[in-house]
Parts: sequence; C-alpha cells; structure tokens
Amino acid sequence: MFVPGPFCSSILADLGAEVIKVEAPRGDPGRGYVPVQFATENRNKRSIAVDLKSAASAAIIERLAKKADVAIEGFRPGVAKRLSIDHETLRQANPRLICCSISGYGQGGPWRERPGHDVNYVAAAGALAFPGQWLNPPARSSLPIADMGGGAFAAIAIVSALHRRERSGEGASLDLSLFESAFFWAAMRHGLDPAADPKAHIFPVNDVFETKDGRRLTLGILEEHFWQNFVRCVPGFESDEFSTDAKRRANGDALSRRLKEVFLSRTAREWSALLEENDIPFDACVTPGEAAAGNAQLGARKAVEKGFATFPVWADGRRGASLRRGVPKLGEHSREILVELGFDDAEISDFIRQKAVVT
Repeated sequence: MFVPGPFCSSILADLGAEVIKVEAPRGDPGRGYVPVQFATENRNKRSIAVDLKSAASAAIIERLAKKADVAIEGFRPGVAKRLSIDHETLRQANPRLICCSISGYGQGGPWRERPGHDVNYVAAAGALAFPGQWLNPPARSSLPIADMGGGAFAAIAIVSALHRRERSGEGASLDLSLFESAFFWAAMRHGLDPAADPKAHIFPVNDVFETKDGRRLTLGILEEHFWQNFVRCVPGFESDEFSTDAKRRANGDALSRRLKEVFLSRTAREWSALLEENDIPFDACVTPGEAAAGNAQLGARKAVEKGFATFPVWADGRRGASLRRGVPKLGEHSREILVELGFDDAEISDFIRQKAVVT
C-alpha cells in the first residue's frame, strides 16, 4: 500500500516480473491520497481485490503463495500474522517463497509498532539535520526519501534472495525498515560523527539560484577548472578571497550572497546560453512534465514510454524494461487470476457471494 511496496514491485514489474496487486475490497488508500503516484507505481500490474479478514480468502491466499516466487507486505508488525499472510503461514504452502515485510521501523525493537510516515523516518534518521543549500536551513525534499529508498532496497534484497534460492533452494524472510533505509543513506552521506561539519557536503558554488525572470538554475561547480571557466565569463569573482576551494568555503556566506545577486541580473535563458557556451555545469529547475516534454536527452534515451518514465538502465544497448500493461482498476483481474489459480465458476461465485472477493 501507499509507496514503499508498490514502488518496490513496480521496479520488479518493469524488469519483467508478473506482479499481482492484492488489494482490500476498499482498495489501496494510495488510489485516493496521491492518484498520480498510484498510477506510476502500479503500471504493469494486475489487481485482485480480496478481503483477508474473510475465512473464505484463506484458500485464495494459499494458492497465490504456491504460485508465487515472492510475497511483499507493508503492514505494521503483527498485522500480517493476524491476517495469516506472514512468512511462517505462507511458507507452509510454499517453502521456496521469498517474503519481504516492509515496515516503518522494522519487525523488532522498541519502535516496531510506532506509527510513522516518510517525513518522520527521514527526520529520525538524521537526514533533516543538515542543510541542502549554503544559506538556507534544512528542508524536506518533494521526494519521499525513506519510502522510495526503502522500496529500492527491498527490490535489491528480493533479487538477491532469488539468486540465493537458485543455489540453495531455500526461501527467505526479509525484514526491511524504512527508518533504517533513510539512516543508511544519511550515514553514507554524513558519517556517524556527532560533531560532523553541517556544511561539509555542500559548496557555495554548487547550489540553486533564482534568475531575473523568476526561474531557478542550479550551478554545479566542484572542480577547479569549472570555477575558472565561470570566473572568465562572469565578472566580479576574480578576488583572492575566492581563489581556492578552501577560501571559497571560508568565505562561503559572502560568495553565496554575491552569486545570488549576480544571477538575478540575467534571465534563465541568458544564463543557460552563457554557461553552456563556457562548459560550466548547470541545469534549469523544471518539473518532470517539462523534462519529459522538452528534454532531448530523455527523448534520445527513450526514457518515457506510454506516458510513464521507464526504468533507468539500458542492457546490451537497449532499454531493459518495458511497459506491458497500464494501471489496474480495483479488482479488475480478480476473476482472471482466480481462474489461473484453478478455481471453477461455482467456487468463484461463492467467493463473490461471501464478499471474500470483489470483481
């Protein structure tokens, strides 16, 4: 539900897995919360709507478990067991099954039942302690870092477990914490020293600036030769106080303010022409829709297909992923999947009559 599990399984679906989305009769809450993200994360899937609280659903879950290679669930710890979809129960039907449980804080520990969402995990992990810009305070990203990072980690762990199973024949029980996913990223970026420099990871010349026409541009200078290129084409930065990286950092506040003032002197189009011509790393801040519509690089790389962004890896000279189907309606494939599982028309009618399944 929501983001982590659907994002994880969308990666696997893009890479060729047949993904069956098992939804409650009321549907994944994500259908209503952020419909656009629900659509992007649930393309390439089929939907079966099952009431897991109905005793009649046990037969359906058992056959799904027998057929599947992987089962993913995103409930709070303990809920899967109460619904009889936990690893211990499902492995009775299929000992080779790989079960991945995605939860906020993990299946164990004092925080295991604590409620939370992405902003909570990111804050507790240390990812909101340090700023992303030289003069601005820490700010939240528009991307759900823990949710999407955790979903990606889950996909990696699942593929690894499948690889291990090919050698050992054994299934696996995977326990992924979204909080720890954010912590892993934050620790990779900032280390674990409590006295870490809060600006060690940012640079005054590697930042976001507003232009004369109200647009925003990113300047991506790290290497010295790019700074020299900038100084040659933009007057006012030749002084000794900005002559080395160490001096630019020591005088970072003054430099950042001067850059802010200078960027306001030209439009985004004017800056883009100047920076492009002088081999200086930059890019405009655009929406994904603007990028999809006007970015020649994305077009050349075939990064958009049928209105969706495609998996960002090429294999053997071509896109390794494909969009085989659109976004499923709630329970759109319930009957189709039940037939594939071996249930006859009478049994399917009984499931529907008992409200164990919605079509």
